[in-house]
Amino acid sequence: MTEFVRLEVDGGVGTIRLDRPPMNAVNRQVNLEIAEVAAEATSRADVRAVVVYGGEKTLAAGADVKEMAELSYAEMAERTHELSRGFGAVSEIPKPVVAAITGYALGGGFEIALSCDRRIAGDNATVGQPEILLGIIPGGGGTQRLARLVGPAKAKDIIFSGRFVKAKEALELGLVDEVVPADEVYTRAHAWAAQFANGPTRALAAAKQAIDRGLDMDLRDGLTFESEVFAALFGTEDQTIGMRSFVENGPGKAQFLGR
Repeated sequence: MTEFVRLEVDGGVGTIRLDRPPMNAVNRQVNLEIAEVAAEATSRADVRAVVVYGGEKTLAAGADVKEMAELSYAEMAERTHELSRGFGAVSEIPKPVVAAITGYALGGGFEIALSCDRRIAGDNATVGQPEILLGIIPGGGGTQRLARLVGPAKAKDIIFSGRFVKAKEALELGLVDEVVPADEVYTRAHAWAAQFANGPTRALAAAKQAIDRGLDMDLRDGLTFESEVFAALFGTEDQTIGMRSFVENGPGKAQFLGR
């Protein structure tokens, strides 16, 4: 049983809910629980898409600085890969994952959001990587995922300055994909995830894998990898169902089984 992070499932959508009042500060326990719950979301067949949500007030305001401040170099050197793996577990969920951001998503909180496939923010949201103000850098994937998302120049501006970015600018910069009224954030994120609840699970996982892994390859290798993943889907029931339905009934009417 986890204390601060839980998985709630409704209609094929799993919500990874962070609940460590008052601001969902990410300490070691929360990080380990995120990895555990992400693994649960991965393994459960009744979870077809995922929302990451911290409640109405905040996604997560950052790392637990009080805990980190007491660590020596030797202690942090032992834990640093653990930190990255926690947020990395969210990125490795082989299903569509959307972050529902209300209030603050700073430091480790924003790194959690960066681990998702899409980010929907409330008009009250504030995001950023302020670790530089503590004399450190993002250590949970921020330097790598942010640069891949918005390019190195924008990533350096945000990380070098440590500044807080409000929702409107975050949308303009590409830090988030959509801004909605704060009280509609979870509903909108759930609706985005729900569109995949009856989708071809293995094809969605393949698409995510091809895109994410392809970003780490040159174009030639990426195209080769795409071809291999594409061909593998012809061994799934959903490919047979989808193509037969298209031929017989036209597009968009297939009833997929998720296998």
